[in-house]
Amino acid sequence: MLSSLSVTACGSGGAVADGDVLASVGTSMLTVDDLRDNTPLGLSSEDSVLFCRAYIKQWIDSRLVSEIAVRNISGTEKIDKMVEEYRNDLIMKEYKRLMYEENGGRWFSVDTLKSYYDNHKSDFILKKPLVRGIFLKLPQDAPRLQDVRKWYCSDNSDDIERLEKYTLQDAVQYDYFRDRWTDWNDIQNHIPMDFGGSPDMFLKKNDNFEMTRDGYTYLLSVSEYLPSGSEAPFELVEESIKDLFANENRVEYDRMLRKLLFERGVKSGDVKVNVDLGI
Repeated sequence: MLSSLSVTACGSGGAVADGDVLASVGTSMLTVDDLRDNTPLGLSSEDSVLFCRAYIKQWIDSRLVSEIAVRNISGTEKIDKMVEEYRNDLIMKEYKRLMYEENGGRWFSVDTLKSYYDNHKSDFILKKPLVRGIFLKLPQDAPRLQDVRKWYCSDNSDDIERLEKYTLQDAVQYDYFRDRWTDWNDIQNHIPMDFGGSPDMFLKKNDNFEMTRDGYTYLLSVSEYLPSGSEAPFELVEESIKDLFANENRVEYDRMLRKLLFERGVKSGDVKVNVDLGI
């Protein structure tokens, strides 16, 4: 511990003490530069002092375990081995995650995924409706509301372009989802109305819907909808099927990755084997 520590706010929000070492525990040392690198910018002088003192205390507490408490434990080799194995496991998990993100689509062809989907459609039944359409939230006194009512229901590309230009300035919210299936809950959560326990009944009766409440007008145009109980479209469950395949083939997937790492290591010279491994 330092015999004295005079802390003052500095330009970076760090602290200045007698000498470069602020604290030490065993062979570990905390320097002024270490503290400065970990101190948030923009702190007031008072907050800077509080942060520095708290950081130094936390640093000391953490080193008391690694530097001093460890001296009273016998057989730390076992702990070191456990730490190394845990570290290797974390690295391998992260590597597998990155490999899957980069190459996941290559492991399973679209035909394979589609075939599974076709043979297991009963496993992909919708619990809530899916919709395609347009949703708008506008101020109640928004200009050109009559034009908006025409545009948002139209299939004409020019009308949609006019609508999109209009919404850049006058809409509180604008969602265009005619090109993708969207969970009905994601839409109804933006509309201050109780749709009851059966949104299917509402969607069956309403292609276009408008309501005004608390100074806002809500407009919904539903171009298509899939009712509850329908089979989910393939494009919505494709990633789920990939994950299912990856989980079912985890052992083979792990073996493939380890084989790839081994071959790369041998090729680069990082791995040298002087015995016959039978592979």
